Amino acid sequence: MSARKTKLDELFENIEHKHVYIQTHNFPDPDAIASGFGLQKLLEKKGISSTICYHGRIDKFSTRNMCDKLGIKIVHLDELEEMNREDEIILVDSQAGNANLKNACAAVTMCIDHHPSFEVVDYKFCDIRPSVGACASIIAAYYFVNDLRMDKNVATALMYGIKVDTANLSRGVSALDLNMFYTLYNMADMELIDSLDSSTIEFEDLNAYANAIKSIKVYDNISFANTGNHCPEPLIASISDFMMLIAGVNLCIVYSIKVDGIKISVRSDNGYFDAGRLTNEALKGIGSGGGHPSMAGGFVPFTENHGKVEKIIEKIENNFIDTVIRYEKYLPAKN
Repeated sequence: MSARKTKLDELFENIEHKHVYIQTHNFPDPDAIASGFGLQKLLEKKGISSTICYHGRIDKFSTRNMCDKLGIKIVHLDELEEMNREDEIILVDSQAGNANLKNACAAVTMCIDHHPSFEVVDYKFCDIRPSVGACASIIAAYYFVNDLRMDKNVATALMYGIKVDTANLSRGVSALDLNMFYTLYNMADMELIDSLDSSTIEFEDLNAYANAIKSIKVYDNISFANTGNHCPEPLIASISDFMMLIAGVNLCIVYSIKVDGIKISVRSDNGYFDAGRLTNEALKGIGSGGGHPSMAGGFVPFTENHGKVEKIIEKIENNFIDTVIRYEKYLPAKN
């Protein structure tokens, strides 16, 4: 009797080329980069080479430091002149059609992710698990389910990816995340991870925190804050986490005005609001968004029909408040 086919077996069966591209979302965080790195090393075991790529920027010092310390090479899409329509792309920590993913010239054929899906895409292979807190947990499981050796750098990257994306196992955590976290703990370079944790805020980041604090508005249990113009996307997310520390706030919307639109990061208390569903509903017709129950993101592009920036921000805030009012009708009664 043959052994049961695993998800990794299915992935390998669907790869046709000897080289593939592994693409993360536009502003890759430790979870996205660790997932790409772990997958790259898995593919090498089958003789398949790969290039990890992204569009946008790697803004956080700790994320750039992670790449340097662990020898992770990640290439900007603009530098990949050799990519063509015949090439294969495996998406990690992202999905086709999302606002935070740049369309590459190659065909997207496969996807490994942990975010909820808001549209149907015809992938050759997909492993999408919305209940999992970090994509790195899925990649780590591929190693252990298939009894494959993992080197220390991969273990360290995956461990750090899980740690960051679940906020030290405090949000969106599944049994798989817990299992992978404690398994990787004994394999990873924890001294390096501690050093990455201790250098997460750069001096210039403090201006964005100051802007958010000065601009914060609270309506009942919902808060809004503006980080200022052109704030790096990972920093917007970090400030969202910080704003959730405000007593009595169950939903936090933090935004930054970019050149082409408004980037939004959303956080909610576990079990109170579904941030992903709320964001998707609130931005329908003016932009796009989605994510997990406790954390989500969105983008509203500037168009001729939207009018002035102030009016767009007012529309975003009103949409979230109106969506919450509708959503609260379906919440269970609080004791």
